[in-house]
Amino acid sequence: MFQTLLMTSLIMLTISIAIALYRVVKGPSLPDRILALDSIGYNIIGIVAVLCIMLDSSSYLETILLIGILAFLSTVALCKFLERGVVIERKRND
Repeated sequence: MFQTLLMTSLIMLTISIAIALYRVVKGPSLPDRILALDSIGYNIIGIVAVLCIMLDSSSYLETILLIGILAFLSTVALCKFLERGVVIERKRND
């Protein structure tokens, strides 16, 4: 019974990624696409977590942390790029 629930959750997360991919491709605006990419990252975290439970292993937990950090930083960088046009501001000595 528990394995069935885990497989169902994997299928639902996969469908959610497919819907988010559609939003990335056909999104009406750039902020919608950024949110869809962020959603894909967090759905991948969910898939890895469910796989850790299914395999009864904790070896992928570091991967979950890494994907979470990268998803957060990419969202911050893309939002900063939208707001200012550059990600890293440099002061010029003229």
